[in-house]
Amino acid sequence: MFSYDDALALLLCSAPVLPAETAAIENAGGRYLARPVTAAIDAPRADVSAMDGYALRLADAQPGRWLTVAGEAAAGVPLSHGLAQGEAARIFTGAHIPQGADCVIMQEYAERSGDRVQFSGGFGPASHIRRKAGDFAKGDILLEQGQRLTPRAMVALAGADLAEVGLVRQPGIVIISTGNELEQPGSAHLSPHLQPESGSYGVAALANTCGAILMDRMHGRDDLEILAPLARSGIDRADCVVVIGGASVGDHDLARPMFGGAQMDEKFSSVAIRPGKPVWFGLANGIPVLGLPGNPTSAMVTARLFLAPLLAAMQGGDGAATTRFLPQVLCGALPANGSRETFVRARSTEFGLVPAHNQESGAQAPLTASDWLIRRPIGADAVANGAIVPAIPF
Repeated sequence: MFSYDDALALLLCSAPVLPAETAAIENAGGRYLARPVTAAIDAPRADVSAMDGYALRLADAQPGRWLTVAGEAAAGVPLSHGLAQGEAARIFTGAHIPQGADCVIMQEYAERSGDRVQFSGGFGPASHIRRKAGDFAKGDILLEQGQRLTPRAMVALAGADLAEVGLVRQPGIVIISTGNELEQPGSAHLSPHLQPESGSYGVAALANTCGAILMDRMHGRDDLEILAPLARSGIDRADCVVVIGGASVGDHDLARPMFGGAQMDEKFSSVAIRPGKPVWFGLANGIPVLGLPGNPTSAMVTARLFLAPLLAAMQGGDGAATTRFLPQVLCGALPANGSRETFVRARSTEFGLVPAHNQESGAQAPLTASDWLIRRPIGADAVANGAIVPAIPF
């Protein structure tokens, strides 16, 4: 079996990057940049006021001295003339600084009488001016190729004064679930031998948060004549195929044989992790195929560990960064670990990460509250409450 790190490295170096396309920035959120974003303008475009108050020469700002108010400047409506000695202009946040002014005094220090104004002491020393190009200058690279357009990055993208942006195409994904015992939710109760197929719904939702587009969700019984056409349909239409179930080596485990009609380049067939040992990955006719275990919890854990980085890499992003483990405080205790690397489901609290009480691979109820995965190395010693453990958001 491969280690998790080795399997992930194989997956990432095999992931094909999809072609680029141009899209309106209204449709760019959450997607990955195919090329850097360069600012088309300065920000700010000119020296502007950082406060509501009065613009004037600092030399004129002597406490008790009356100045003539020579006009008003607002954001987008600048003063049409400069200021002479002994003059001030009423100014609002974001307005261009009038020619001749070198400071803004906040309105809290101003006493206004008709067209005159004077200032009390204590207003300095800040000038309250945001300088031209103080944020960024025209031609500056604001966002790098491969960066995902988070809500915060979207602010910089729009601020660069661009209407369109080059993005990597979103991967279309097909999910195929297998198993004689599974039925669509809402119908399983009709037979005591059936249970709802739940894993594909969680995997589809995870793929969506990773930028993928669900093209189809299909289910097949454990029959090669049923599953093989589903496999062909998936690799003919999708950029990535995910198979849930049928990943072991029993007579009814057909996840890999169902791709027998394609040229399969298998990269790994099992990984030394718990849960999720049967996870596998390969390229079928050049299309990435990720096989997940049938137990829904195992499917979700391995989707987080392998599908999330795969989809990021296919969109030109840093797939490894999606599995960067962060030090977290353990709230509780964990026993010594065995011969497989273990990923412990846990929920975040103000005191730290609390491991779920049920770590069975088929347990679905604890998934609702489990929002982190704690990584336990092979042969790790037991850890006590308050220990620092590596974990990733789940």
